[in-house]
Amino acid sequence: MAARYPYLGAGVGMRRPHYEELLTCERQLDWLEVVSENFMCFGGRVARALDRTRARFPIVPHGVALDVGGAEEPDSDYLRRLRKLAERVDAPFVSDHLCFTRVAGSYSHELLPLPFREEVVEAVARRARVIQEAVGRPLLLENPSYYVTMPGQEMDEATFLREVAERGDCGILLDVNNLYVNATNLGYDGVAFLDALPLERVGYVHLAGHRVEERALIDDHASAVPEPVWDLFRALLERRGPVSALVEWDQSIPSLDVLLDEADKARELLEAAS
Repeated sequence: MAARYPYLGAGVGMRRPHYEELLTCERQLDWLEVVSENFMCFGGRVARALDRTRARFPIVPHGVALDVGGAEEPDSDYLRRLRKLAERVDAPFVSDHLCFTRVAGSYSHELLPLPFREEVVEAVARRARVIQEAVGRPLLLENPSYYVTMPGQEMDEATFLREVAERGDCGILLDVNNLYVNATNLGYDGVAFLDALPLERVGYVHLAGHRVEERALIDDHASAVPEPVWDLFRALLERRGPVSALVEWDQSIPSLDVLLDEADKARELLEAAS
């Protein structure tokens, strides 16, 4: 399983403000993640930036519109374009969210939570197998943040994620910040969540910040990784060993040096866990 999800080290998300600087950056940076939809249909500056950056760093496409949990069949045109992108950057795998995003053929532009039910496990697992065949790459599914539970739950989130990954023969993109946010907001134990997962299927992790409000934590990717998220990452490494890590920072995007400082922290923990 480990060979299926090669170890990449510590990386950051490739965002527009840093396109040019990434080409001359002399600090250590192991890999990059790109938002799939931002590069699937574009030429010109965007395509040139992708190709030039790929010459320096491994790149993994991470999507927000795959709709693996939707009621409709996977969009064949979307899968064709995703395959071309994965081939263009020679991606070791692709990733997206364990959620649904389309309603009656229209994209919601939201990562909508799924009901944790047996029939949903079967439907998502089947789609995961179809998607991997169509894209020609392993698929990793991310645990999203959510603020309400869907009605009719039959299992907890960790069991749902485990069953989807095992029956769909796909990997897990474990968002440690999302796990911490959900565990805090919904009142469960984040470490127990880790212990319920098939950790050998975790291909990489996301590390990000969140906003603390009076009634809830809000997953906003607009700040540095807070210490409780680092602590949960340490707990994962104690159980899993080193696993590729990606720092997400999508709002109020800081300088590249600030991002790389966060990646350095992740790399230190990875090296300590080796």
